[in-house]
Amino acid sequence: MKNNKLHVFETPEDMANQFADQLMYWVKNHTEKTFHLAISGGKTPKLLFAALAKKYADSELWEKVHFWWVDERMVSPYDPESNYKVANKTLFSKINIHSANIHRIKGENDPISEVISYTTQAQKRIAKTNGWPIFDLILLGMGEDGHTASIFPDQMQLLNSNNIYDIVHHPKSGQKRITLTGQAIGYASKICILVTGSDKANRIADIWSDSENAKQLPIALIHSAKNNIIWHLDKAAAHLIMS
Repeated sequence: MKNNKLHVFETPEDMANQFADQLMYWVKNHTEKTFHLAISGGKTPKLLFAALAKKYADSELWEKVHFWWVDERMVSPYDPESNYKVANKTLFSKINIHSANIHRIKGENDPISEVISYTTQAQKRIAKTNGWPIFDLILLGMGEDGHTASIFPDQMQLLNSNNIYDIVHHPKSGQKRITLTGQAIGYASKICILVTGSDKANRIADIWSDSENAKQLPIALIHSAKNNIIWHLDKAAAHLIMS
């Protein structure tokens, strides 16, 4: 099932493999010298990273890709919860990419100083419009509660924050994180949302039907506000919206 805004795949593995090809096609045909890609954590990106590493380990295209993070937990890069650790293990350590192309959020640092430092890096290295960096592609996921990046339903103010990155606290654990804000996400050239699993199906149905429940979901408000979003779902996540 495909249209301009929605692609549905048989399995998570099918999605990862086909999206890996699509991503590298976009990189290859990108007219600028650098392709600024912001990535998220989670099980679906992990599948994508594995597919990229398997199919494109020796690609020369990695020379032009610069990796940034949508969000990161304030933990050591060796901590199992680190989004960087997962990406490094499944992708960076297996491909031909220079360390200078990997711009990680340093979760081991003080959050206040790190959010300033990381924001400054993005502003200096990425082309801007109205002061906002224009990522060539942002990859988002969606939690069961409808959060995306680290913008949770009880922190909707982050959708309209005037900061590029902000410090947040996980609503249950209180864990500190740094996240890209809603306005910064919205300035991207392209946004792809990758979602798998039947546990996400009800939220997907809320978003597609524009229900009252959707108004409480950060991902739904980003979806409704922007025209440059493409959803990639497996059948399990999409089964309630498929006719």
